[in-house]
Amino acid sequence: MSDDRLTLTERSVLLVLLAEARELTNAELYAISGLKLDGKYRRNLNDLGLVNSPRINGAFVHELTDRGAVRCVAELGAERPDRSGPAGGALYAVLAGLGRYLADSGHALADLFPPDIAGQVEAAYAHVTKGTGAPVRLAVLRERLDGLPRGEFDRALGLLSRREGVHVRSEADQKTLTEADLDAAIVLGGTPRHLLTIEASR
Repeated sequence: MSDDRLTLTERSVLLVLLAEARELTNAELYAISGLKLDGKYRRNLNDLGLVNSPRINGAFVHELTDRGAVRCVAELGAERPDRSGPAGGALYAVLAGLGRYLADSGHALADLFPPDIAGQVEAAYAHVTKGTGAPVRLAVLRERLDGLPRGEFDRALGLLSRREGVHVRSEADQKTLTEADLDAAIVLGGTPRHLLTIEASR
């Protein structure tokens, strides 16, 4: 199949990956959109070079490629796919409107969807804690997000710290801190903080 004959599921996955601007597992993709990328759909998008899906710790992790981002731009002027239903019709009306705005403003589609760094930190925290809400050392999170620039990580922690149920705290027993913990600390209110806790939803 050429990339001008993608199914509605495949097109929708591309758009979700564009909007999220990060890697997504099938579990994350489903939680966000009710979609999964598996079987023939995953193989097709991988074969067309629109999505990379490496297997990490037994699970596929999907990321939009540059070619996939270009394909998303084409959706701005595309006709609504057959059998897409009212939701699909509304989506493609919004996409057409975005296309007009971008054409008039000179902006690029990617400008509208900057990476959600705070979301990446939250996802890493959730992976480590398995949803328990336990404290996690910032050194552990920085290691998991190794490709994330330090400044972006720090800004994301600052944003998260303002949310209800999110706590960025100092380690009470300073003797337990390693060099990695000290190096990974973020300074908030003039105090080095070493731990992130996000309260589990009830």
